[in-house]
Amino acid sequence: MVGIIMGSTSDMPVMQSAIDVLKQLGIETEVDIVSAHRTPDKLFDYGKNAHERGIQVIIAGAGGAAHLPGMIASLSPLPVIGVPVKSRNSIDGWDSVLSILQMPGGVPVATVALDGAQNAGILAAQILGASDKGIRDRILTYKEGLKEKVIAGAASLKK
Repeated sequence: MVGIIMGSTSDMPVMQSAIDVLKQLGIETEVDIVSAHRTPDKLFDYGKNAHERGIQVIIAGAGGAAHLPGMIASLSPLPVIGVPVKSRNSIDGWDSVLSILQMPGGVPVATVALDGAQNAGILAAQILGASDKGIRDRILTYKEGLKEKVIAGAASLKK
């Protein structure tokens, strides 16, 4: 199971693509709002206990100061994938990117592109697929579908 958390409901339009791709790959998700600044007790509880609820990977999306992914990574034994979100109060998204990307040694956060929740979902699936052949096979099928879309698009240009 993949835990998908975000700092506020305004992040949902971006984070929805992670939910969608994981659903397409047949991977269960748990979605919640966990604000690093407004609900710190909830953040601590989530970070310390997510693995006990069966979550295997956490995707954390945040805009602005974007402390959520790093704080979760500091508390959890699980892999954390950070999604920088370009929010209305951000500095064109760069503050979010750098806050998530520049973690201190010992507190890794795998960081995807700005608003890159789809890739976060795929990466979470690949992490799970490393030890689950069923998921790995679905990822291979998904990637084959991506290849076929590109080939079909290229063929349509030649007509």
